Amino acid sequence: MPEPESGGAPATSPSKPAPKTRFNWRPWLRGLHRDVGYLLVGLTVIYAMSGLAVNHIGDDIGGSEWNPSFEAYERTVPLTAELPEDPLADEQGAAEAVLHQLEISEAPQEVFGTDLDLQILLDNRELFVDYEQATILDRGQNPRFFLRLANWLHLNRGKAAWTYVADAYAVLLLLLALSGMFMIPGKKGLLRRGWILVLLGAAVPVLYVTLSGGP
Repeated sequence: MPEPESGGAPATSPSKPAPKTRFNWRPWLRGLHRDVGYLLVGLTVIYAMSGLAVNHIGDDIGGSEWNPSFEAYERTVPLTAELPEDPLADEQGAAEAVLHQLEISEAPQEVFGTDLDLQILLDNRELFVDYEQATILDRGQNPRFFLRLANWLHLNRGKAAWTYVADAYAVLLLLLALSGMFMIPGKKGLLRRGWILVLLGAAVPVLYVTLSGGP
């Protein structure tokens, strides 16, 4: 084997180009899915709780018909207010005395009086005054904590700008659903058991509409 010439550089083989690094998009997708999920927690709680409440409108819950936004109450209190000498001739004066006793500042919508009783209609409340028994039947509705607000938003009672918020929420939910299908590779991903679960989920509304006879 010939020796290299004195002072010459050793022979080297030509270098191979470094393989191109493949872009891994799944970590970016997982990060997007995670951050959108965090962003939607508050809205999801509102829509989920409101959906459960509204689904059962009219059901018999606790012995009464379920109202998702208001809770009915009824109480009887003694009539201690000083009424006009003739309550029938001065219905408004009698109503004002009763409202003052109950510390209600709201103006009545309507007042009906007879020789024996007086009925006062308020916004979410009715008062029945029995002169003979000297009692006031207070019947009305109290707004349910949080649920009334959640239902107001869910049903888009506010319209205007909330429509855009609701639309954005729907689009981001769609993004969560689609990104969730492609985040995981391998046997737990879409191409293995994932597509089976997707089909099972899609089959629920399809089977319900089919078996129930449709709309």
